Amino acid sequence: MKTSVISPANATPWVHWARGISLLVAATAAGWLLDSHVSLTSQAMFYVLAVVLVSYTSHWVVSVACALAAVTTLNFFFVPPRWTFEVDSQEHLIALFTLLVVALAISHLTAKLRRKTEQARLNAQRAHQLQALATDLANAQHGSDVVNLGQHALDAAFAGPSTLACWQALGETGWTPPPPADLQDGLHSCMREAAALGPGTGRWPGLNAWYLPLGQTGQMMGAVCIQHIDAADEAGREHAQALCTLLADALLRLKLTTAMQASQAETHRQQDQSTFLAAISHDLRTPLAAVVGAASALQSQGDRLSEQARERLLQSIVSEATYLSTLTENTLQLMQLTNAAQPLQRDWQSVEELVGAVLARLRLRDTDRRITARIPAGLPLVEADAVLLAQLLTNLLDNALKYSSGPVELVANASTTSTAPVLQLSVKDRGEPIAPDQQQRIFQPYSRSDQSGQHGAGLGLALCRAIATAHGGSLTLHPRQGGGNTFTFAMPINPNQPKGDEP
Repeated sequence: MKTSVISPANATPWVHWARGISLLVAATAAGWLLDSHVSLTSQAMFYVLAVVLVSYTSHWVVSVACALAAVTTLNFFFVPPRWTFEVDSQEHLIALFTLLVVALAISHLTAKLRRKTEQARLNAQRAHQLQALATDLANAQHGSDVVNLGQHALDAAFAGPSTLACWQALGETGWTPPPPADLQDGLHSCMREAAALGPGTGRWPGLNAWYLPLGQTGQMMGAVCIQHIDAADEAGREHAQALCTLLADALLRLKLTTAMQASQAETHRQQDQSTFLAAISHDLRTPLAAVVGAASALQSQGDRLSEQARERLLQSIVSEATYLSTLTENTLQLMQLTNAAQPLQRDWQSVEELVGAVLARLRLRDTDRRITARIPAGLPLVEADAVLLAQLLTNLLDNALKYSSGPVELVANASTTSTAPVLQLSVKDRGEPIAPDQQQRIFQPYSRSDQSGQHGAGLGLALCRAIATAHGGSLTLHPRQGGGNTFTFAMPINPNQPKGDEP
């Protein structure tokens, strides 16, 4: 909000005197021009009108001087004997005395009316400023915004200079922004006493400034210093205190909001931790029990079991141990991506080699050769973490094998339809289409699909989306034409490809 200083408009002194002299000259000229047509009473009315105009537009000293000058001028130019200050009749003397009394009364009443008008205008401006400031503060999102709005409001309301400083209220140690050194003692005292200091406050009346606190005892946000003030301006001090109250409330609101958000974040963290422990403990307990049971059976009854039974128990141990390994890897990777602030260790990677390595590992589980890959030649290199990108593809293909019984396709292509080139890796299956209301939920940690009897901790897709986001890309799910689901990972391609002899 950009406004001028809120104070009564005061022109320079010579302007007031020039205005008074000009009006007296105009009244004299009008009386002289109409001298032969009007009476002395009418000529006196010209001077009364001049006194009224001067009283309403100028300082009271100028208006009183104008009233005395009007009577003197009327006597000199128009009261017989003219061109002298003598009065030849008692009637004229009474008329001059009456004119003087009336002029002084009008000057006093008009000046009083002008002061009340200026005060009413000033109060309206101040009320408008408070309303505008309250609206701006309600939209403020940071403590620095409140400080800037408060400083602008103080500069607009007072000639100043004005200083606003917060004390450890914006998450910083000390003053923000740092005030001049000669004001810090007053600001500290104002905050310590939680009361206004300066003329008219009953504390430190010898100062030429107001020191006003931002807040109250136990909730002190800072203080304000307004210099070069009028000690008798009680309304101005009350307005300054109203501004400080608005600023203190806004700072306290932001402080409480920050504390509440931190508390909510901590609560969510604890809830996620509890959910994580519950999910992991359940999903670890079941495969561990299966491994322990199968191993115990082999140990205690191995000689009495048939070859086929021993093979089934060994397969169960391998399967459950593999599941535990995958679960542990997914959990560690998800926690690392969620909580770590360090950037990924990226390097130039070949999509063909990455897909080949993933498919080679999956062949042990894909004995029926359900996975087919379509990787066109000449795909550009991508800057990525090879381990994480392989983990993403492995999880997507594992899910496709687990939750569908038909063929699974892995398709790669480089799209240039957008503003920047993008690499897309799509995993397509023919499983049961995922319901629209579940298409976002399945990407959340610990969410399981109810479409299969397969067990799982619900971390695979959450980890895949976290990996995609960490690479500046996205992971989306769309229904596949003809039935099934399509998971598409897309990430931007760096146009500055390495030279042919670089890795």
